[in-house]
Amino acid sequence: MAEDLSGLDTFPKLLLHHAKVRGALPAMREKDLGIWQTWTWSELAAEVRKLACGFAAQGLARGDHIALVGDNRPRLYAAMCAAQCLGAIPVPMYQDAAAAEMAFPIQNAEIAFALAEDQEQVDKLLEILPQCPTLKRIYFDDPRGMRHYTQPELVSYDKLLELGRESYGRDPAFLEREIAKGTGADTAAMFFTSGTTGVPKGVVLTQHALIDRAIAAAEMEGLSDRDVVLAYLPPAWIGQNIFSYAQPFVTGYCICCPESAATVMTDMREVGPTYYFAPPRVLEALLTQVSIRIQDLWWGGRKSYDYFMAVAGRVGGSILDGQPVPVKDRLLYFLGNIFLYGPLRNVLGMSRVRVAYTAGEAIGPDLFKFFRSIGINLKQLYGSTETSVFVCIQPNGQVKADTVGPAVKGVELKFTPQRELLIRSPGLFKEYYKNPQATAEAKDAEGWFHTGDAGYFDADGHVKIIDRVKDVGELSDGTLFAPKYLENKLKFFPYIKETVTFGHQRDRVCAFINIDMEAVASWAEKRNLAYSGYTDLASRGEVHQLVRECVEKVNADLAQEPEVANSQIQRFLILHKELDADDGELTRTRKVRRGFVAEKYAPLIDALYAGKNQCHIESQVRFEDGRTGMISADLRIMDANISRPLARAA
Repeated sequence: MAEDLSGLDTFPKLLLHHAKVRGALPAMREKDLGIWQTWTWSELAAEVRKLACGFAAQGLARGDHIALVGDNRPRLYAAMCAAQCLGAIPVPMYQDAAAAEMAFPIQNAEIAFALAEDQEQVDKLLEILPQCPTLKRIYFDDPRGMRHYTQPELVSYDKLLELGRESYGRDPAFLEREIAKGTGADTAAMFFTSGTTGVPKGVVLTQHALIDRAIAAAEMEGLSDRDVVLAYLPPAWIGQNIFSYAQPFVTGYCICCPESAATVMTDMREVGPTYYFAPPRVLEALLTQVSIRIQDLWWGGRKSYDYFMAVAGRVGGSILDGQPVPVKDRLLYFLGNIFLYGPLRNVLGMSRVRVAYTAGEAIGPDLFKFFRSIGINLKQLYGSTETSVFVCIQPNGQVKADTVGPAVKGVELKFTPQRELLIRSPGLFKEYYKNPQATAEAKDAEGWFHTGDAGYFDADGHVKIIDRVKDVGELSDGTLFAPKYLENKLKFFPYIKETVTFGHQRDRVCAFINIDMEAVASWAEKRNLAYSGYTDLASRGEVHQLVRECVEKVNADLAQEPEVANSQIQRFLILHKELDADDGELTRTRKVRRGFVAEKYAPLIDALYAGKNQCHIESQVRFEDGRTGMISADLRIMDANISRPLARAA
């Protein structure tokens, strides 16, 4: 990236710059009714002008907050920039959040304006309206189903544009004056944390913080306006926002919005992204799909797959990093690329991917190795909402499965004696909104952000993250207990979707496991096992045996690692339901809320450690329509064989 962006210290200024220098190039694409629609940079700028003037005519002013709730859509991102033109502050919200979850951010930020994508999101906002007296205007994009809504707070997106056109016609210079007032010190957006450990906090990020970090990463990876990105994760998550808003506004590349969550894989194959981002849970799901397809192959096909994947596992990463590889292995890999790796990358929609990141939580080394071995330049990225994402990135040729790379340009790192990682960066957040105590606890007087992550520097200066400081513990015999490390090893198996391990200050490690319904259902159907749903399938003895085999393979791997060899999983149970964000067990970014799960299922933990073989459980669940109900089951508790640890070297 060689473009001079000096003086362009806000996103609206960057937008006008791109409209001037690359106005005819695509800024955004959206798939609608099966057809890709393109917005050029000039068209995006024109839309933002009308929206900004419309918002101003409705009373949105500098310092006000506006909620944005919906899937990735060009109009949502246009509204974000339009608000910033006026000095207002966008607050993206999770589109799959229940209505009650939206109330706190709206109340906390005293939000008066909201843009909702469709009827579903409008209904949620109307439901909490009595609890949110500050909310005066709700704009809706998709008019389907809205014909008979008569609430005075509702205004259509098209009506807002009309108001904007009229306002802009009366005073075209108004918007230029407002944009000129903006500086890098202004608040660009507020993102609410996922609330893993409590009430979500509003993270206030400045224009400078987001733009500076977006530039640093773009320069490192050589991003340009020729790159293409698929925007398929929640816009309320800082990870998606940095890739589908901050970086395209810095580089001029094009983002593509899929038609729906169900069409993401098809849409990805059609657009052929060159720059890709996926949290581990997405990569786990992709690997599960691959594994299911392989199971459907005839005997010879499965053998061929196993053979060439063994070759890839042996030399694929080295070839990707440009390291020397024996001629025979290079030839075998070349043949594998023709018959397996290339077609596999195409099925995954990654044929053109030049740079791919994974972040959000720790990724299992086996999962990471799989994608790199088939020729996908997957690298680990470390960051958070509070740091504008880009803290550590693995440079090309220096990729390791167990680190997140060295610090990105401009970032300072150090570890406390307790192994907690501290960060100083131009991308650090300004504050937690209306929460000075939490701000002071997270960011000290010297400007160091306390991440809560435990780790250390390896011999090459790369950061290695072990787990969250609060989650890393010890067994009663002093053995290191790193739950996330164990869980990632389990989730590498296609049959295991989620898992929660326990062991701190106990004599052994036990685990809750969620089976992957798609993978286990496919496995069961091949064996003519009848079942009526998740709970029934999870209770089958054959499924328990399948999962036990996975657990025992993990134990065999752990036995090879002296530091964690004694933390092998000795007992487990398969939960009667999938852990769900609607039930409070996961955050909206699909991270396990450990404390909540441990409290909710305390009787199950007690049964695991009491040596019981069975335990009855009843728990409340929330259905998609908002109703609640009870689900009960008698869960079988299984013992797993442990492997003898390797003897330590003398």
